[in-house]
Amino acid sequence: MANPPKRTRHSAFDDFPVEDATTDILQKPAPEASPSKIRAPQTETVLPQVERIERLKPSQMMPDRFQPRRLLPFALRESFFNGELDCYQTAERWLALAKQDNAYRLEVDRLLNMGESFDEHGQIKPITGSWVTTRDGRYIFQIETGERRFWATCLTRISRQSKDEPLVRVEVVAHPTRQRQVLENRHSEPPSAVGQACEIASLILSEMNVVPPISLRDEFDFFRGARSQRMPSGLWEKIMPVMQLTRPRMVQLLNILQMPTYLLELADRYRLPERVLREVLSLPPDQWERVIYLSIQNNLTSDEVYDASSQMDSTSNTGSTSTSTPVKSKKASYVVAVGGLRRFANIMRRLDGINQTQAFDEVADDLVSAGDAESLLTLIDELSAVIKSRLTRR
Repeated sequence: MANPPKRTRHSAFDDFPVEDATTDILQKPAPEASPSKIRAPQTETVLPQVERIERLKPSQMMPDRFQPRRLLPFALRESFFNGELDCYQTAERWLALAKQDNAYRLEVDRLLNMGESFDEHGQIKPITGSWVTTRDGRYIFQIETGERRFWATCLTRISRQSKDEPLVRVEVVAHPTRQRQVLENRHSEPPSAVGQACEIASLILSEMNVVPPISLRDEFDFFRGARSQRMPSGLWEKIMPVMQLTRPRMVQLLNILQMPTYLLELADRYRLPERVLREVLSLPPDQWERVIYLSIQNNLTSDEVYDASSQMDSTSNTGSTSTSTPVKSKKASYVVAVGGLRRFANIMRRLDGINQTQAFDEVADDLVSAGDAESLLTLIDELSAVIKSRLTRR
């Protein structure tokens, strides 16, 4: 079957006739790569060779499963990438998850806002990728950059209960690269510490021509492989301009991948900073899970994680095994409370009078609405009495 003629590239801002690519999808030339493999990037960042611009339905597209920045929730990834759920069924379940988890809700809200902006301003930036063959012989457009725009379109359609499938603008590029994926990620929303670790790992593996096996189920296992590679001379120097990080900093980030997958997923979802994760890694592995949950629930800094872990260690060395767990929790909660009060005091001192008043008004309204005002007043009175006592001693 003859290949379709190549079109002249237009600006991504230009409008052009809408075409439904469903009828001629089988005419796309077969690439050399399999759906789960993207060619290793060139050693120098170059502009991609754009073959043509098209409009496609999301159902004709597939995100790159080994994109370093993980966007799709962990609970949905396997079902989606195995083909058990299509993109719209996945979007529907994602919306349901967002009602139960605040981190998912924030991400979904950002994507829905992006989808709304397409109506008002159009899709200014196209999705890039290439046509690949699946294991069952079908052609599908594998996304190189623009996964957020893909999911924004899917989520918006489901949230509006629209019957018509939308069309999105894509650029077919000759040679997708990991460098371009990473640069796109870093120029849009900054990735989490876990995301940065995966970006560094993906660049290392790509430079060494290591591709993920099709049968691999855990994407983090692929990224972990970068830590076991023997780095050839000059490899770090190739990666540094892309990541804009020093070699020691990149090594610190790669160390995060020592954690088991379920903890990496939590740290990624709640965007725990690298310094917090570094403190967690300094603890015995059987304490990682507890401290990560503590960090998420209380928004701990790295110093507070260190203090909390020190309290936990000292308690475990002096207490009996039967009572150590509840005592540890109390000690950790004490450290969290002290840190929270210090942050509150420092922030309030930096506000001017008008902003202080506004902050107090909003907090007071929240406490009264929640029914916590009287109990907190008692605590504030106790704190006031302690402060006055300290001042009297001086």
